[in-house]
Amino acid sequence: MKIITWNINGIRAALGKDALEWAFAQQPNVLCLQEVKARPEQLNEEQRAQLKLPHFWNPAQRPGYSGVTSFYKQQPDEIVVGMGNDLFDVEGRVVQTVQAGCRLFNIYFPNGQRSFERVEYKLAFYAHLLELCDELHRRGESIIITGDFNTAHMPIDLKNPKQNEKTSGFLPEEREWVQKFLDHGFVDVYRRLYPEKVQYTWWTYRLNARQRGIGWRIDYFLISENLMPRIKDVIIHEDVMGSDHCPVELVLE
Repeated sequence: MKIITWNINGIRAALGKDALEWAFAQQPNVLCLQEVKARPEQLNEEQRAQLKLPHFWNPAQRPGYSGVTSFYKQQPDEIVVGMGNDLFDVEGRVVQTVQAGCRLFNIYFPNGQRSFERVEYKLAFYAHLLELCDELHRRGESIIITGDFNTAHMPIDLKNPKQNEKTSGFLPEEREWVQKFLDHGFVDVYRRLYPEKVQYTWWTYRLNARQRGIGWRIDYFLISENLMPRIKDVIIHEDVMGSDHCPVELVLE
């Protein structure tokens, strides 16, 4: 089973660059896209023809903003939109799919913004999701959370940690929430498999950051601990272009 996550920074722009051809060519069981921005009815016939798998779309109420789409080979046993809280669900940030014995969250986490005006909202989002996941774990469910977390967890996860200690995305309170998920039965699969490896999944468009290797690892797969025996690999496809993020792939039995 293969799951790919990718913040594509606008699905129409990605389709215009033929960026999604790579993703569909990998034949993933599930493809999770974040920050699709457009609503499905805004795609023209040619663009819709490029979408090679059945999919479920959760757009934001605000036009041209946020939005996630989950593509799948096999119809999920269940599809859930959002997290059951209007405060967050109006922004089109979550699609849950249930299949192969686990619940997959495709999530575009809020950005705290440079001026910090969205940090409290972002932390509240983390808190609500963890409360939901705690309840699902109590019920015996296995969970995969993937997407753009908009937070680098540890200093190894970004090129310039010291210079970014007061930057949203690496604030202590944001990093603490990622740690809370790990303390509540989740595993950062990539870091478990590759404790010392330095790779990034996002680069600012400014100052040739990607070419210069100045990036952040903010796109993750967090999984329930009991799923670890099924894990084969996590691959960061840093050479795949088409967005300011690159795709990340989880391979499991």
